[in-house]
Amino acid sequence: MTDLFPVAAPSAEIAGSDRRFPVRRIFCVGKNYADHAREMGGDPDREPPFFFSKPADAIVPGTADIAMPPRTANLHHEIELVVAIGKGGRDIASDDAPAAVFGYAVGNDLTRRDLQADAKAGGRPWDMAKGFDRSAVLSPIRPASEIGHPAAARIWLSVNGEVRQDGDIADMIWPVADIVAELSTYVELMPGDLIYTGTPAGVGRIVSGDRVEGGIDGIGKIANRFT
Repeated sequence: MTDLFPVAAPSAEIAGSDRRFPVRRIFCVGKNYADHAREMGGDPDREPPFFFSKPADAIVPGTADIAMPPRTANLHHEIELVVAIGKGGRDIASDDAPAAVFGYAVGNDLTRRDLQADAKAGGRPWDMAKGFDRSAVLSPIRPASEIGHPAAARIWLSVNGEVRQDGDIADMIWPVADIVAELSTYVELMPGDLIYTGTPAGVGRIVSGDRVEGGIDGIGKIANRFT
């Protein structure tokens, strides 16, 4: 029996279109900017990237009001370039990776930093620190057919008008093509997959009442109120 109860399939807005992008899975890259790796106590050398996941229904629009999540006293923002996969495959070569990309968006990888720190200290998984409800903020996806495949663009985030994160996607340790290629050696990428590609330095705390804005030049913006 497949119709026990109705379940809405997660989807994301496509800029300039009435159609929606069906979200299948969300993958995230850790410590993909050298300055952020250092601020988190890591080594910025170009070692193979590591990945973690969020559930597809963690997606929340980049203009929504967001309720503060439970079980945390230290919610953090992480502004990121997001890659939307339109053509899947295994063992994709870096040179072939752009052909797999449907488009790009701006994301905020919300993190319960206190839960993450406790998990790290105890050698436990990060799931409850990263994969909670409404933890994957996403702007409308801009198709690559319109904007190409940006290799350099300002990426920034402000809280109540104060800029906290300010970098360039050109500073990613692993660029998009290499991320897609590496991830495809672990899993078969499929249309509908999203990849959050890491955040620059300046991550910090969000409290109730904060207005968080951010963007990537030529790709999009987000603006969320936390309540």
